[in-house]
Amino acid sequence: MEAYACLYVIRGEPHRPGTYIQLDEEEWIVGRISNDEVPDLSFSNAFISRRHVMIRKEKEQAVLYDMGSRHGTELNGQRVEPHTPHKLQSFDIIKLARGMVVLHFSYLFADQTLEFEPISLTQQFHMLEELEAYSINWEKRECTVNGQRIVMSEKEYGFIKLLTDHTNQLVPFDEIKKTVWPERSQDAEGLPDVSMDELNALVYRIRKKYGKDTFMISAVRGSGYVLEKD
Repeated sequence: MEAYACLYVIRGEPHRPGTYIQLDEEEWIVGRISNDEVPDLSFSNAFISRRHVMIRKEKEQAVLYDMGSRHGTELNGQRVEPHTPHKLQSFDIIKLARGMVVLHFSYLFADQTLEFEPISLTQQFHMLEELEAYSINWEKRECTVNGQRIVMSEKEYGFIKLLTDHTNQLVPFDEIKKTVWPERSQDAEGLPDVSMDELNALVYRIRKKYGKDTFMISAVRGSGYVLEKD
C-alpha cells in the first residue's frame, strides 16, 4: 500500500534526530531490536520493550496501541492504557519509556511529496525542551518534576549528580560510596563501610520521591549503577 503517514524520530538511538519513516503497511510495530525479533521500527534502548507500540491503519485513520510495554507510552504527555486504541492526529508526540524514544507523527496529504525535509535543529531543540520530564537546579539543589519543585537531600544530590556527570556510564559502587558518603571513607576509623542495603535504600527513596520513571537508574549486579538517557 502507499504511504499514508510518517514518523519523525526526535530522540532514539540508533537513529539520528530528524530521521523520518514512511508508514506504508497496515500495521507497524515499534520496539527494541533483539535476536528473536526485529520490529518495523527498532530502537536499541534497554527500556524499550521488544513490541512496545503498534500503529495500525483502521478506516483511513492511524490508531496507536501500547502492546503492554513495561515502561509505558505517552501520547501528547498523557499516559495511554495498554491494548487500548488511541486515534492519532498530525503533530502528535509519542513518547516511549518516559522519553527514551520520542516520535513525531504526521499524516501525508494529497499535495505532499514523499521527499521530506528533516526537522530543523531549532524545531528539535524546542520539542525536546518541552518534553523533558524533569530539570535540576544544581546550585539550589532542587529538582522540578512535571512542574513540581522538590528539594534534594544531601545524599540524593550527591548520588544523582554523580550519575548525571557519568550519564550512560557504569559508576562503580566504590565511587558512589566515596562521593555520597565521604564521612565514611575507608580512612575513617571506627565507622562501618556503606552497605549494599544502604545503597539500595537510597535508590528506592529516590524512585519513590521523584517518581519511579523520572531517573532511569539501572543496577549492574555486583558492579554499580548506570543512569540511562538518550
